[in-house]
Amino acid sequence: MTGQPPPTLDTPRLHLRPVAPDDAEATSALMTPAVSRWLAFWPLPFTVAVARERIAMAQTLAEAGQALSLAVTARETGELLGWIMLHRSGDDPRTATVGYWLGEAHQRRGFLREAITALLPVAAAWLDVDRIEASAHPENAGSFAVMRACGMRFLGETVIHAPARNRDERVHIYAVARDALTPPSGTART
Repeated sequence: MTGQPPPTLDTPRLHLRPVAPDDAEATSALMTPAVSRWLAFWPLPFTVAVARERIAMAQTLAEAGQALSLAVTARETGELLGWIMLHRSGDDPRTATVGYWLGEAHQRRGFLREAITALLPVAAAWLDVDRIEASAHPENAGSFAVMRACGMRFLGETVIHAPARNRDERVHIYAVARDALTPPSGTART
């Protein structure tokens, strides 16, 4: 659905909205070693300047209909909890890859499961893709639980290059077809 503004979405506890320049400082503060260790593309130190660059790139890619980067915020307070990013695959523009993270204080509370299950049908429609994939380190049980909660199934294992650590790393790949996603009940706005 290119040409449309990026969606925003409300869930019972969360508000998802496009990342904005004002998120740079909080993004930098949330990107700790415990968070970055699971992320291939989020290096340390993740300074405010690096966060500003990442946000500017996210906005450019969203305007081109190539990616969607959303701030995961607390619905009641607006506090930034983390990010969810989807981008078209370079190999197959009908496939998107999703990545996500939360700051340490916000993990293990079901926020990502709540956000991802509501977001993926909306994001698949906005990006107009047929399939969404995700990957995680084999030890990242929490991420696999999020993937399974939104209907993703294990596809296999591969090795990717992780620029954050300048090394190759083994990951497990999961995927779900767009038609297997359940649309949220009236929570998305564009």
